[in-house]
Amino acid sequence: MRRFLPDTFTQALLAVVLLASLLPVQGNLAVTFDWITNLAIGLLFFLHGAKLSREQIVAGAGHWRLHLLVFACTFVAFPLLGLALKPLLAPLTGDALYIGMLYLCALPATVQSAIAFTSLARGNVAAAICSAAASSLFGIFLTPLLVTLLLDVHGDGASTLDAIGKITVQLLLPFIAGQIARRWIGEWVGRNKHWLRFVDQGSILLVVYGAFSAAVVEGLWHQVPLPALAGLVLACCVLLALALLVTYGTARLCGFNLEDRITILFCGSKKSLATGVPMAQVLFAGSSIGLLILPLMLFHQIQLMVCAVLAQRYAKRPESVSELMGRVDP
Repeated sequence: MRRFLPDTFTQALLAVVLLASLLPVQGNLAVTFDWITNLAIGLLFFLHGAKLSREQIVAGAGHWRLHLLVFACTFVAFPLLGLALKPLLAPLTGDALYIGMLYLCALPATVQSAIAFTSLARGNVAAAICSAAASSLFGIFLTPLLVTLLLDVHGDGASTLDAIGKITVQLLLPFIAGQIARRWIGEWVGRNKHWLRFVDQGSILLVVYGAFSAAVVEGLWHQVPLPALAGLVLACCVLLALALLVTYGTARLCGFNLEDRITILFCGSKKSLATGVPMAQVLFAGSSIGLLILPLMLFHQIQLMVCAVLAQRYAKRPESVSELMGRVDP
């Protein structure tokens, strides 16, 4: 029977979704929970900074072919898929929710969960950090442009410096601190790297619970009738399946190795809820954004669940020669 049951991490994700549906965190408690989640993410990036050598960081930043493909999947392939699938998606969701589908197609990739899944799946973490962070930064400028092209909507100006500041404080500063502390704790982190997966998994569980709680509080189960909600779930599944096939298939055709394909898969097929909701409030100021962000909220949960399963499957593969050699820190 154990072969037919989900692994423990997937079971934990399902339990977290159920808990968020029954007992969503809200109010002042939600603010406290956000702080806890941010601290966990900061710890994750600090440990990755202490774990990765300077040579790995330089190699990750210089992997321009990988970054170019991730950006193409995020900001070109996704919008084209959204437009091409209109005959299928619009009847399933209705016109209002389809606009929300187009909006999520214009968003940048996730940062925290993409890197956490890449780490869990033993992909190219250094390249994932560089690619995901750059996608989030470029998305500040590209998403409003894409929204204008796709939806003919003009915002009143996003707070670019504030968004960059949040990314810097939450992600880059802990990573840099970990790099600085590497000379003292790098060997210890290297010897105990197997327990780092609990930090990866814990941060993902916190993100899922917080995001799903916010969706439930926003009226996830009441804003649309059950048939429209079922159609929206199906539309999100179709879009995610095609995005996964496009990213992984293109990466394979381009000759990337398995570690790089894993990175491209998790960085190029995901959309950011943390970036999408604040952007929607600016780009669609003065209008109700509940229905607009509902596709994003559902897509976000589905992508986390699917990518968690994929990451666990990749994590179970035997270690390669390069990974075994990588245990000897230069």
